[in-house]
Amino acid sequence: MQIRKSNKVVVNRIEKVNSELLTLTYGAIVSQIIKDSDTVIEANEQLEKMGFNIGQRIIDEYLSKAEIKQCRDKNDVAENIGKGAMQMFLGVTAEVEVLPETDKIFTFNLHFTENPLNDFVELPEHLQGLNYSNMIAGAIRGALSTIHWIATCRFLKDQLKNDDKTILQVEMIREKFKDDE
Repeated sequence: MQIRKSNKVVVNRIEKVNSELLTLTYGAIVSQIIKDSDTVIEANEQLEKMGFNIGQRIIDEYLSKAEIKQCRDKNDVAENIGKGAMQMFLGVTAEVEVLPETDKIFTFNLHFTENPLNDFVELPEHLQGLNYSNMIAGAIRGALSTIHWIATCRFLKDQLKNDDKTILQVEMIREKFKDDE
């Protein structure tokens, strides 16, 4: 992994936001998106889209504060996301599980034992299809897009749906070319 500074040093350079404030603010955003959406699918899409836009912007902050000029390889990208960026922006780290590459698609899973966005949240039965933390998936996809990767992200497990941990799968499909825009 090519994180230039220890996570602790990098994280200490970021202004801290009260985790309860983050959780409650995020909850209010999700609540409003649900009210404004006709379906849970539409709400999931809106959360992902918001995250995508955020990811396109915060990648620069992460790269500059972690003093990263270039990742050595795709494994390095996965480690920086799971251990560096998650710690910097959410205050948690994710275990990174790299899966065998198939058809030139690099896949890794991020295993979270805790997710601060889930604090104080219970999904009612009619919202079980909601990917409550879909903004995280969108942020990862947006950040990867900024560094010229087309990617998909999806939740395999979610603690809000009574799973033991949250697993977010990231597939880095291919490098993005100018014609893809």
